[in-house]
Amino acid sequence: MGSPASEQRRSEQRAQVRRAILDATEALLLEAGEDAFSIRRLVERCGFTAPTIYHHFGDKTGLIDALLDERFESLARQLKRVPRAGDPLVYLRAMALAFVRFGLRNPTHYRLLFAPRAQQHALPRSALEVQETLEQAWTELWEEGRLRTGDAGAAGQALFCLVYGLTSRRIASPADDWSKTGIEDAIDALLRGLVAPEPDRNARRERER
Repeated sequence: MGSPASEQRRSEQRAQVRRAILDATEALLLEAGEDAFSIRRLVERCGFTAPTIYHHFGDKTGLIDALLDERFESLARQLKRVPRAGDPLVYLRAMALAFVRFGLRNPTHYRLLFAPRAQQHALPRSALEVQETLEQAWTELWEEGRLRTGDAGAAGQALFCLVYGLTSRRIASPADDWSKTGIEDAIDALLRGLVAPEPDRNARRERER
């Protein structure tokens, strides 16, 4: 059995190898897409042998899944930091803004996450948890009778399409003269169209007396 120091060095070396392979994988996927991606091209890019890559990730699918899991984890961690407000509308607005900010601060990760896939890859648990929380917020609005549409799922899709489009367009054309309030204005306009304001509970209690 090796010493704790040697075990630590080996662990750090394994992490460095994984990091180099994942970074090279991300670069190749963004350059040519998943259809053109191959282990042979990855070997040429990162300098590690195919057996080393297979040792760490199993196969091509396992490699891409590991990379997507890592990137989705980054997005999910940022979204999970958004405090759960009492009003689900306030929470949804904050989540939408956090999503856009993540994309603008991490354009490479964002492009990878939402690039066309050659095959379906399962979302990591953390991303599913975020999705479930968002669905719960829409359901609460629907149960309160505040949705102007009868379909909470459609409302969620509309908000996602908006923030996805806002983020993608700004990443694609960073030099354009973008409005400083354009993102918030667009999100607020959509939410006003989808959701009625929170009722004044105090006023309602006064009327019921």
